[in-house]
Amino acid sequence: MGRLDNKVAVITGAASGIGRATARKFAAEGASVVVADFDDVHGPEIAKEINGLFVKVNVADEQSVIAMYDKTLEVFGGIDILFNNAGISPADDDSILTTGLDAWKRVQDVNLTSVYLCCRFGIPHLQARGGGSIINTASFVAVLGSATSQISYTASKGGVLAMSRELAVQFAREKIRVNALCPGPVNTPLLIELFAKDPERAARRLVHVPMGRFGEPEEIANAVLFLASDEASFVTATTFMVDGGIQGAYVTPL
Repeated sequence: MGRLDNKVAVITGAASGIGRATARKFAAEGASVVVADFDDVHGPEIAKEINGLFVKVNVADEQSVIAMYDKTLEVFGGIDILFNNAGISPADDDSILTTGLDAWKRVQDVNLTSVYLCCRFGIPHLQARGGGSIINTASFVAVLGSATSQISYTASKGGVLAMSRELAVQFAREKIRVNALCPGPVNTPLLIELFAKDPERAARRLVHVPMGRFGEPEEIANAVLFLASDEASFVTATTFMVDGGIQGAYVTPL
């Protein structure tokens, strides 16, 4: 038996990176997976690979999110797991002294407002099933400061962390668990693109990882699988760090 047999999972940002690795992991463990993404090229490919359902969604748009859940119910009849993972980190989100209001708002919409919308309209579906698991992707930067700033990204992930904690407490007795996943730097297209443009910035960050490397999407997916499964039945309201030891380090090994 799989760890997610008979479960239905909706994963946003599932066309690449952590979302894609998690979609594969969930499907391998028996879940019916909704690959939700704005990318209508790679999204259908991964959905076909895992025998899932692709839904094109703009996670920052209320009606698009509602339609995503409506389609999920039409095809699978219910929802048990929400992995609210979609996010962006554009180049024009930098120091607070140089980041314009348009960039600030765009990142907030995709990274934070999307989690609000996916929870706002997703929780009633979990209530209808008598419980479920929500995993919201925050970040290690939600608990640490960085001098190589991405100010709106950092603020958005802090918001995800606080919102997840509050939802977890509010809905705990309805058997709905909510946890904030806080990955460290992960070897995804988003990070590769960011650091390819600025190798010095990459080097400055990598030196703070005790393990001496960035994480892999599959390693983060393993953590998501645990939080989604019944093995985490007493785990809620956590800041679930998967960061290679960054948060615990004062200096790193030679």
